[in-house]
Amino acid sequence: MGHLIELMAKDGHGFSAYRADSVGTPRGAVVVLQEIWGVNDHIRKVADSYAADGYVAIAPAIFDRVEPNLAMDEYTNETRTRGFGVMQKVNLDDAVLDIGATVDAVSFAGKVGVIGFCFGGRLAWLAAARVQGLAAAVAYYGGGIPGMVEEKPRCPVILHFGEKDQHIPVASVQEFGRAHPTIPIFMYPADHGFNCDQRGSYDAPSARLARERTLEFFRKQIG
Repeated sequence: MGHLIELMAKDGHGFSAYRADSVGTPRGAVVVLQEIWGVNDHIRKVADSYAADGYVAIAPAIFDRVEPNLAMDEYTNETRTRGFGVMQKVNLDDAVLDIGATVDAVSFAGKVGVIGFCFGGRLAWLAAARVQGLAAAVAYYGGGIPGMVEEKPRCPVILHFGEKDQHIPVASVQEFGRAHPTIPIFMYPADHGFNCDQRGSYDAPSARLARERTLEFFRKQIG
């Protein structure tokens, strides 16, 4: 459905992005931010799904600054370790530049939202505070978000977390919620990665409900 394009950040860094276009006039655009496995099959399918719902969807390769073209489709301890290692080398300020360039690239479609998963969830929260031109932000089990409580989002945000997620303790989410009482935080009886149907932690009812809530949010904030 989609295709790879090349983008350039303000500092001259060139990177790839997977773009999937809607059929007909787009409602707006959605930037899809990757997990530690890169812009892999699952992330491309997420982009395809939002394109099918009427948005121009685009997934920037945030890892390109560290290791270009890294996309791992197998969810194993080996790929997790490799992806985690690359993630730790990503400079968050650079990632914000790349997300900003991606937002600019799809702004022709109308209002732009961002949605991120895991590492991308953390980046979505960061983007809500630091990237200009965003109308909405959604984060799924964004590791590190409770530790970024001081960020001040400039657009509406909703957050999805799993109650069984050992990486993001419920208590830390609750503490974060007290600091940001106006942000809707949805908890699900699921584990980390519950949205990915290629992982053992996939939870279909939670994934379906979170997607319904996300689409409703995007319809309201983007179009």
